[in-house]
Amino acid sequence: MSLMTPDERIDRIRGDHWIAFDRATIVLNRLTSLMEMPQQSRMPGLMVYGSSGIGKTMIAKRMASKYPTQYNAQLGATKTPILLVQAPPAPDERRFYQHILATIGAPMWGRHTVSELEVRALSHLRDMDLRMLMIDEVHNLLAGSYREQRRFLNMLRFLANDLCASLVVFGVNEALETVRGDDQLARRLDEHYLPLWEDDVEFSRLIQTLIAAMALEQRSGLTVASLRTILKVTGGVTSRVFIMIKSLAIDAIETGEERITDEAVQAWQPVWTKHAWSIPRQPVATFG
Repeated sequence: MSLMTPDERIDRIRGDHWIAFDRATIVLNRLTSLMEMPQQSRMPGLMVYGSSGIGKTMIAKRMASKYPTQYNAQLGATKTPILLVQAPPAPDERRFYQHILATIGAPMWGRHTVSELEVRALSHLRDMDLRMLMIDEVHNLLAGSYREQRRFLNMLRFLANDLCASLVVFGVNEALETVRGDDQLARRLDEHYLPLWEDDVEFSRLIQTLIAAMALEQRSGLTVASLRTILKVTGGVTSRVFIMIKSLAIDAIETGEERITDEAVQAWQPVWTKHAWSIPRQPVATFG
């Protein structure tokens, strides 16, 4: 029996907390290997790409949390091994540098040239002993012209070179060819693709992991038919899978069932937002 009340358990399920699963662990291990690599003038990096909602941002945030900012009282210095920032809505160097400075708590007020912002940002990042720069939503650069995209990618490559830091970018599939368009950057970034979930053993393990994390008091022994229903309803999108399992778990607590049943899976209705419906549906494979 849980020591928490039903309301406390429901609040915990609704909360934003990490639930480990194999696919995410593989990416985290690759990123950890980059962090442990001896620093050199041309550090390797990684591009993680896949459909919207597949779990890229979740992985990025988890990686950043593993290497938190630390303050050394003796040296009077703050060290930040990893900096995670979101790409601006368009490939705008000024806004990007301003975002970096705001993220690290060193905003520059008033009007400054791009060069001034660059110098200030680089100075702070060097003092922080940065080892990895992670850029989420890198596909935002697609909102700019070809020339603007090239300038933005040149800037990212320059930052990584100057700081001797690993560059890691996260984006949707459409951004891949754009990043590959910068030959020097593409040679330095390995690629890791996160596909939509399919009807296989890996998806079954994901569902088992999620249900176990819900800490229900009874075992939920779902059939293969229920797994296929979950896959069909969610389209194999990680964020939708999480929403569905969390919703079913909350219903199980509120009704006193304390387990997710096949009947509940079949009866569940999706509550996706308008944005979620824009995620392209792709065909999925079936068992054996």
